Amino acid sequence: MSLVLASKSFGRRAMLENAGLVFAVDAANVDEDAVKEALKAEGAPVARAAEALAELKARRVSARQAGAVVLGADSMLECNGRWFDKAQTMDQAREQLLALRGLTHSLVTSAVLVRDEARIWHHTAVARMTMRRFSDGFLDDYLEAIGDAALSSVGCYQVEGRGLQLFSAIEGDFYAIVGLPMVAVLEQLRVLGELPS
Repeated sequence: MSLVLASKSFGRRAMLENAGLVFAVDAANVDEDAVKEALKAEGAPVARAAEALAELKARRVSARQAGAVVLGADSMLECNGRWFDKAQTMDQAREQLLALRGLTHSLVTSAVLVRDEARIWHHTAVARMTMRRFSDGFLDDYLEAIGDAALSSVGCYQVEGRGLQLFSAIEGDFYAIVGLPMVAVLEQLRVLGELPS
């Protein structure tokens, strides 16, 4: 099997490893902010932006991984028309979680498979996530407990851990929320003959 993950995400790598896949990691160097700004200026929906970023990452890596199946992925968060990015500081993480408190947001995760720089498959999953009206004290305790992990995901939370306590309702594919729509990816790898059926 010649699968390459075009991401430095620990969570995505762990999901593939836990599913028993053998793969290489080759992170793409993409100016995500510039791509997002251009797509937002065009009025593109958030799902299109997630797909475009996932594809761009996969194509970049595919250019140097001839013959390999390259998996690119991206997750984006939208709430009331605002696109959120990963927080760069703990203060930004706090502000972001306060902005999402008590509201329902969309977490969009797109996965794209590319071989020899040609897209051969894509899948986008959308989760609807409602944050409860947690107290300021709870938020401070949460951020202190998880530390810099808050800066590793677009929502400043990891639902597979303590971040689950921020929510009152979640609708959607758990794996996509964590960062990769694994069931769909695995099925397509079987279709392509990259995994045994």
